[in-house]
Amino acid sequence: MVLSEEKHMETTTRKKLEEALKERILIIDGAMGTMIQRHKLEEKDYRGERFKDWPSDVKGNNDLLCLTQPAIIEGIHRQYLEAGADIIETNTFNSQAISMADYHMEELAYEINVAAARIARKAAADYTAKDPAKPRFVAGAIGPMSKTLSLSPDVNNPGFRAVTFDEVAAAYYEQVKGLVEGGVDLLLIETIFDTLNAKAAIFAIKKYFRDTHQPELPISISGTITDASGRTLSGQTLEAFYVSVMHARPLSIGLNCALGAQEMRSHVEELSQIAACFTSAYPNAGLPNAMGEYDEQPEQTAHFIEEWAEKGFVNIVGGCCGTTPDHIRHIAQHVATIKPRRLPVVEKELV
Repeated sequence: MVLSEEKHMETTTRKKLEEALKERILIIDGAMGTMIQRHKLEEKDYRGERFKDWPSDVKGNNDLLCLTQPAIIEGIHRQYLEAGADIIETNTFNSQAISMADYHMEELAYEINVAAARIARKAAADYTAKDPAKPRFVAGAIGPMSKTLSLSPDVNNPGFRAVTFDEVAAAYYEQVKGLVEGGVDLLLIETIFDTLNAKAAIFAIKKYFRDTHQPELPISISGTITDASGRTLSGQTLEAFYVSVMHARPLSIGLNCALGAQEMRSHVEELSQIAACFTSAYPNAGLPNAMGEYDEQPEQTAHFIEEWAEKGFVNIVGGCCGTTPDHIRHIAQHVATIKPRRLPVVEKELV
């Protein structure tokens, strides 16, 4: 396909998203895992009837609930939509063959992605129908994977890798296929701590749309700064990370997880200054306490994010670990009247 044809195949979804992003700050949902934990599900609940005789434990495989407890997942989506979310994420953070291998469920990856996308699509469509002036969008969540391309799992052999680029790209390709066929509006590569894994996901997305000759869905990218050094786990600075993925022409680039809003602020500010596209940020509800739980209250998280919005740092905001529909409701209320970040004119130069 020639470049002019590729450029011509812009989707109406991307245009709708861009129009909405220019008008207001969009709200993405909060934590899925936190909400699932509230249901206090046991092994039998995860298994359902279909997997009652599965040979290994499956409790903790939250993505499997799209097949065994779809009503619970749809209910969580609806709570976030009711709280004001414009974008909801599919329950597919680990839904590719490499991560699913932990449960010996590699063969279910495609099916889970299709099911998850359809569950979210149904909930979003219902809320769009209630208020057509405020369309709701479904983001296909593509997580970082349980194996990494840039880091060795063996401290005695730093050159060893547990997986190859081609294997990672193939697993992501299958996930993308399921998400697109299930009806998502955009693809969200999120919680990136290894940029090479993210590049494999980008490669898989681009290849899928080339292979199928479909209009390419928008890509959103969200990295993770793991500590006060301002670097990703694989060692990149924020600017280096941005430069590494901007060839994907993302709709938005941003940060999520690892940090609370207070700790994430300086990084969000930096990103807002260098990114030529829209920016997103969905922090955790503060830092975890000694028990691994999150104590930051909805009004506290919203207060931090409101300040980002007033400073013109963000276009999309929401929450990650520990956040709930209450957090999202407060965030939505606090940024409702604030104008979104204007895209800067970024000088074209060698990087």
